[in-house]
Amino acid sequence: MALGDSYTIGQNVTEPARYPVQAAAMLTALAIKVNTPDIIALTGWTTRNLLNGIAAAKPGTAYDIVSLLIGVNDQYQEHDTTGYREHFTACLIKAIELANGKSNHVFVLSIPDYTVTPFGSASGASLIAKQIDQFNEINKSVTLAYSISYTDVTTISRTVKDDPEMLSTDGLHPSGKQYKLWAQVLTEAIAKQLK
Repeated sequence: MALGDSYTIGQNVTEPARYPVQAAAMLTALAIKVNTPDIIALTGWTTRNLLNGIAAAKPGTAYDIVSLLIGVNDQYQEHDTTGYREHFTACLIKAIELANGKSNHVFVLSIPDYTVTPFGSASGASLIAKQIDQFNEINKSVTLAYSISYTDVTTISRTVKDDPEMLSTDGLHPSGKQYKLWAQVLTEAIAKQLK
């Protein structure tokens, strides 16, 4: 199960290029057989939207692996960090429930930095990048407090300026090439935890 927003649903890329789908294929290649992941995510979703989306989808609670990447829209819509901490924590608790209560089967990814994209490079980019770092400090501290695996994809996202092929045609969201790099670090984290 993959939980999140546009980054998880793979806005502007084909289904096989989504990072959860690429990670599933990589895990299968490592003899960790997994199905194509169920995804609860939509473009524009905040932590609150994700909680509502999970409630509406009514998924089961026996997933072997659950990933969570959420928060860029909380930052973009100028939600406060206190509210983000509260709602991210609720999302994380829900992810643990979906993993049948096994916190070591939950994997959190950091929020990527969209300020290095053509869309996000307008004035104020430096302030936005700092805000993204603040939101990531929150989700990382909450994640580690629950002894859950935390994967940094922010660093990868910041290499976009050096390779235009890392972006999809909308000039904002990652391409399958960038998602492949995310999938690789996520796969390493999952394999390390489950083997």
